[in-house]
Amino acid sequence: MTHQELRAKFIQFFQERGHKFVPSSSLLPKDDASVLLTTAGMQQFKPYFVGTKDPLADFDTPNTISIQKCFRTADIDDVGDDTHLTFFEMMGHFSFGGYFKPEALAYAWEFLTSPTYLGIDKARIHATYYNGDRPGAPADDDAKALLQQLDGLTKIVPQGASDNFWGPTGSEGPCGPTVEFYVDNVEILNEVFNQYYANPDGSLTPLATPGVDMGGGLERILVAVNSLSNLFETDVLSPVMARLSVLPDRSRRIVADHIRGTVFLLCDHVLPSNKEEGYVLRRILRRLLLHIRNSGVMLEDLIDITIDIFKTAYPELVAEQAFIKQIAREEADKFSRTIDVGDRELNKLIATGATSLSGQAAFKLFASYGLPIDFIKEKIAVNESEFEAEFTRHQGISRAGVENKFGGHGLSAGASVSESDKQRITRLHTATHLLHAALRTILGDTVHQAGSDINPERARFDFAFPRKLTPEELTAITDWVNHRIEVGFTVTKQTLPYQQAVDQGAIAFFKEKYPDQVDVYTMTAPDGAIISQELCGGPHVTSSQELGHFRITKEESSSAGIRRIKAVLE
Repeated sequence: MTHQELRAKFIQFFQERGHKFVPSSSLLPKDDASVLLTTAGMQQFKPYFVGTKDPLADFDTPNTISIQKCFRTADIDDVGDDTHLTFFEMMGHFSFGGYFKPEALAYAWEFLTSPTYLGIDKARIHATYYNGDRPGAPADDDAKALLQQLDGLTKIVPQGASDNFWGPTGSEGPCGPTVEFYVDNVEILNEVFNQYYANPDGSLTPLATPGVDMGGGLERILVAVNSLSNLFETDVLSPVMARLSVLPDRSRRIVADHIRGTVFLLCDHVLPSNKEEGYVLRRILRRLLLHIRNSGVMLEDLIDITIDIFKTAYPELVAEQAFIKQIAREEADKFSRTIDVGDRELNKLIATGATSLSGQAAFKLFASYGLPIDFIKEKIAVNESEFEAEFTRHQGISRAGVENKFGGHGLSAGASVSESDKQRITRLHTATHLLHAALRTILGDTVHQAGSDINPERARFDFAFPRKLTPEELTAITDWVNHRIEVGFTVTKQTLPYQQAVDQGAIAFFKEKYPDQVDVYTMTAPDGAIISQELCGGPHVTSSQELGHFRITKEESSSAGIRRIKAVLE
C-alpha cells in the first residue's frame, strides 16, 4: 500500500462516518504558545477540546479528521535506528462531544482489520489501556471492557500513566487515559480520551465535554500494512534512501529524515538561525550537510525528490520550491565556508590527547565556526549539559543586549532617551507598520516581519523574502507609504483576546509568543479602509499628520532569506 492509498482509505473511512477532513496546520503552532513546534495532531484542535471554539460553527460537525505534519526535537539524537523520526505525519480522528470510547475503539478496530481498509491480521495486534496509577485519575475500566468486546482481539494489557496517559502538550491543556494498538509489538494507533484538563501545577480538572483524540503515525502504519522491517523502507522515505546509496546506512537514514524536516520547516517559512525553531532547522540541515559532505550527493536533488514525494498531499511545497532551495543553498554555502576551519580546530584539540570536551569548549567551536554539536560528538565526547547551559547563557546575553537598545516595539524599559528622541522613535515605529503593509501589498502576502530595530535617526526593518528588491519595487513601496501618509489615516488601539485578534485579520509576528490578551493597532483611511492591523506593543502616533516624508535609504541582505530595509522620515 502506498502512502497516497493509505491517505485516501483513511479519509474515506472517516468521512463515511460523519467526519470533516481538516487540512494540516503549520509546523508553527497557531493556538499553542506552550510548544515550539507542532508535535501532535490535536494541537490545532485544542480550542474545541476546552470549549473556546465551536466545532459545529466551524465544521458543521463535532467530529473531524486530519493528517498533520509534526516535528519532535527530542528524537534528533535517536534518528538512524529503525523507529525514530523528527518530522512525521500523524493521522488523527477527533470528536468534541460527538462520541466517546465505544465508537472510537470500534472505529479503530474496523479500520485496522477490515479487508476493505487496512486488513491487518488480528493475530498480529494487541492493545493496552491505563491501569490507574496517576493520582486523581482512576483506572480506565470502561476501555478495558470495550476492548474485551472487540472480535479477535485476544491480548489486552494494563499499563501505567507513563505509557497510557497522554498529555498535555506544553505545560497545561486537555489530557486523559489512552488505549494503544500495537502491530507486531510496535505501537501504531493511540486513542486518547480527553477527560481532564491538566493545570500548570499538575492537578486534573474534569472536562465538561470529554473528547476523543486519535493519533496514528502514517509511517508506522505503512510499515505494519506492508510488513516492512523499518520506517525507511516506506515510500515516503525510500526514494531519498535510494539516492543516498553511496552513504553508510545510518547516514542514509539521518539524511532521509533531516531533508524532510528541512523542506517542511522551510515551507512554513522557518529560517535558519541560532534561536528557537530556527536553531532546530539549522541543526538538522547542517547535520545532513555533514553526512553528504564530499559524497557527490547534491542538496538540491534531495529537496526535489522530497517535494516530488509529497507534492500531491502538500501542493504548497511546489509553490515554495524555489524559496526552499534558495534558503537551503545559502545556508549550505555559509556553512561550507566555516566547517573546514572548525574541523581543523577540533582536530587540534583531539591531537592534544583529549578524550572529551567541556561544554564551554564545544560551544566555542559552535559559536566561532558553526561546528554543530552533533558533528563534534561523532569525533569526541562532549559534556552536553554544560553545552546547553552555555548556549542558554549566550542567548540570555544576546537578548539583554537587544532589550537595552531601541527594539522592535519602540522603546525598551531601561532606555534613557530625551523626549524628542522618544517622539522620533514613535514616528519611525509607526512608519514600519506602513512599510510592512506596503511590502505585503507589492511583493505578496508571504512577506512577513523577521525583526526590527529603531533609534532616533532611522528605522531598520527585516523581512522574509528570497531576493534583492528591484529599483522599481523600492520606488513603488516608497510611493505607497507616502501616498497613505498624504491621504491621511488614524491609529486606534484595541486590547483583545489573542485568537479573536488573529481571526479578525491582525498580523502577528510569527516568532513571537503572545499572551492571552494582546494590543491591536489599526491604521484606518478616511474612507474606512484598513491600511494596517498588527499585534504590537507600541508606541504609535495617533494620526498620519505626525509623520513626514518616508524615504528608504538602503535595502540589503540581512541573512539567508532575510532582506533588510533602512528608512528615515524627513
